[in-house]
Amino acid sequence: MPLHRCGSAEESRMEIRRDPITQSWVVLGQREHLDGTSESCPFDDASVEKQPAILTWPAEGPWQVRVVPHPDPLYRIEGEPARVAEGMYDKMGALGAHEVVVETPHHDRKMSQFSDEEIERVLWIWAARIADLKKDARFKYVAVFKNQGSLAGDEWSHAHSQITATIFVPRRIKYELNSASEWYRERERCIFCDAVRQDEKQGKRIVDVQGDYYALCPYASRVPYEMWLLHRRHNHLFEQPRPGSNRRQLAALLGRVLRRLERVAPAFHLVVHTAPNTRNKKGELAGYWKTLADDFHWHIEILPILEKRSKSYSIKEVYFNSLLPEQAAEQLRALDPNS
Repeated sequence: MPLHRCGSAEESRMEIRRDPITQSWVVLGQREHLDGTSESCPFDDASVEKQPAILTWPAEGPWQVRVVPHPDPLYRIEGEPARVAEGMYDKMGALGAHEVVVETPHHDRKMSQFSDEEIERVLWIWAARIADLKKDARFKYVAVFKNQGSLAGDEWSHAHSQITATIFVPRRIKYELNSASEWYRERERCIFCDAVRQDEKQGKRIVDVQGDYYALCPYASRVPYEMWLLHRRHNHLFEQPRPGSNRRQLAALLGRVLRRLERVAPAFHLVVHTAPNTRNKKGELAGYWKTLADDFHWHIEILPILEKRSKSYSIKEVYFNSLLPEQAAEQLRALDPNS
């Protein structure tokens, strides 16, 4: 499917700067600050069908899931990076893609209320868009994320998720790539597979299981009730399920996890972590490709937000969590996701 063109680089008021100390890329500039609380929903049938569709499911007839360009994108797909030096610093234009996945035509339904089939459709759309955007060799990483609730910075109340393609790799992903590569070099095993096997054996941090998919509270959870969803069988690409993988099982597990979370947290961030784009081997990605398929493992991270002023984020790389993950998993297991 061809990429949707949603404006020129000249139209963008955004720029990307890199911090040479932390290696973080920061998007700077002015946005329209769209009001997600407006009475007029941009994603109801009448409004969304006026917008150009990047992808719809089904392809014909009334849509159930629809992908549209973000109305005020952080990144724009036309143009070149135009990377320039400013003394010791680096900056470039906000080249990339920014899309919205409208997960349902119904304004008053959250993903936790979807059927397993409906969640599976959304998962399929996420995978299809990641695969399509990776065809553009300029993009180094494609991220899927979902912010639900006002505390999470949700832009609209209508159930949606977002997809961004960037010409840099987010710092968190670079950390994971480095750790996974080092672990594999020393042990010739995937660090994620090792974590799942140990948690499976101990059972203390496992929240729920569906087939070969596991939901667990990670050993060093950053916030109370943080959960990761992983496939027990190794695969580095979310967008390319292994033969025999049953994404309906992942959909069922995700639905139950979200219903549990909504009993304890008013909002959450959800992010899909998949391998970067192997069509781009420049810059910070140089050297990662020899063992990437063996050392990296796609997973979904969900970080609940319990309060407006959380100590968890007071120092970005040192987290404070008042709830042990073993206790969190025990409490979540005790919750009935179907009540």
